[in-house]
Amino acid sequence: MDIKTATALRRLRLVSAPEAVSFIVLLVCSVLKRTTDFNAVPVMGAIHGVLFVLYVLFWADAWNKAKWSLGTAALYFVLSVLPTGGFFAERKLRREAEDAVIAARARKEGVVNA
Repeated sequence: MDIKTATALRRLRLVSAPEAVSFIVLLVCSVLKRTTDFNAVPVMGAIHGVLFVLYVLFWADAWNKAKWSLGTAALYFVLSVLPTGGFFAERKLRREAEDAVIAARARKEGVVNA
């Protein structure tokens, strides 16, 4: 994996958990808005909107650089619109990065010829 691909995947991984948290907080704020006088939806909506746009931009960049299949790209996009999907995306991306590091070390040490 080259440095540009690793960077794109890292950016996507780093924005996925905050995007998921902002989505959950926005849902809680929506419930509170309807049940109490507390209304933080405009603020949380803006924060979540920015994080979601960043996620989609980083997702498109990662798809382009990592040469994902359509199924993998669709999975990461679907995870972005599920309330806790960002947490699963972050875990999966972290595992992929760790596997890439292990494979690179194995190639460097001559264990595999991949």
